[in-house]
Amino acid sequence: MDLPSFTEEHRIFRRALRQFVEEELNPNVDEWEAQGRFPKDVFKRLGELGALGIRYPQEYGGAGSDIWMTVVFCEEMGRCRSRGLTMGILVHTDMSSPYLAKYGSEELKRKYLPAMIRGEKVGAIVLTEPHTGSDLVGMRTTARREGDHYVLNGSKVFITNALQADLFFVAAKTAPERGKRGISMFLVERDFPGFVIEPMKKKLGMHASDTGELTFQNTPVPAENLIGEENQGFYYVMDSLQNERFVASVAMTSSAQQALEDAIEYAKDRELFGRKLIEFQLTRYKIARMQTQLEAARQLTYYAAQLYDQGQDWTLAVSMCKAFCADVANYVADECLQLHGGYGYIEEYDIARFYRDIRLWKIGGGTTEVMWELIAKKMGL
Repeated sequence: MDLPSFTEEHRIFRRALRQFVEEELNPNVDEWEAQGRFPKDVFKRLGELGALGIRYPQEYGGAGSDIWMTVVFCEEMGRCRSRGLTMGILVHTDMSSPYLAKYGSEELKRKYLPAMIRGEKVGAIVLTEPHTGSDLVGMRTTARREGDHYVLNGSKVFITNALQADLFFVAAKTAPERGKRGISMFLVERDFPGFVIEPMKKKLGMHASDTGELTFQNTPVPAENLIGEENQGFYYVMDSLQNERFVASVAMTSSAQQALEDAIEYAKDRELFGRKLIEFQLTRYKIARMQTQLEAARQLTYYAAQLYDQGQDWTLAVSMCKAFCADVANYVADECLQLHGGYGYIEEYDIARFYRDIRLWKIGGGTTEVMWELIAKKMGL
């Protein structure tokens, strides 16, 4: 049931996006999963639908809409049968381009943001390093100022969209001795000298989401490509991560709802000991419990959206969303695969792919353990 915050405009957008996902994406996901990436044209099609700049100002080509339109977008993209594709899109819309839209100079925004909103330029967020993981302060990548440019050196791993992105939003230390107060953000173009992109080894899931390892070897970055102020990057990242975790929570909850719907249909058809699987009390109990957990997860994301809509601090709520929704989605994946029995363990049914894909969200965007730590700190513990 829609909350009062969803208007007819939101519902129209939902119908259009669901049709796009069902007719233009899902029929092709098996091919894209096998290829290890999806076509770049998907970004352009979403740009044509007005889905890549939902909350960005109209002067740059955005829709100037609200957080609830983002919720609709994430819920419908979450129903794509390739969760890797969904992640690649969300990295562009809500994990990389926000740095430009919120903190970039007017010159940078006019130069790059319209093309990102049209889907002509694809974005990637570049934070994680081989030895640091969730520990942003421990990064080793540096950017040294030399005249009218910075010299970038270091390496990054697990970068989504790396193989097809045009614009990379890179965190690097400009004052290493200052810890978190010495990190800056830069916009790096794909063809900058000394910038090397290599594909990473085969992953457990999210196969259609291309993932790469980046190396910067004395890469010159124009000084005007600094995002915001020098040495303020850590605070930009901490703020932007809330949006990243929020959209991931909405999408993963929607994906898990789809997995449950699939399991229900399977249980209605599958016969066991002369009865339909859905007729067993234990099956009905499992389904009822999963639906209850999913509804709790969904309402938690809606609560976070309401806080954002009201201009309140949503940090605690988003941390709760990320931890709880990831746990629920993985619980649903396990139970739904079990309901499929042996068929859940082969590629004939989507549940096998979902089981592999959804596991990432207990790691990506900040591990579940980090979320519990953040929640505890917010509680004053």
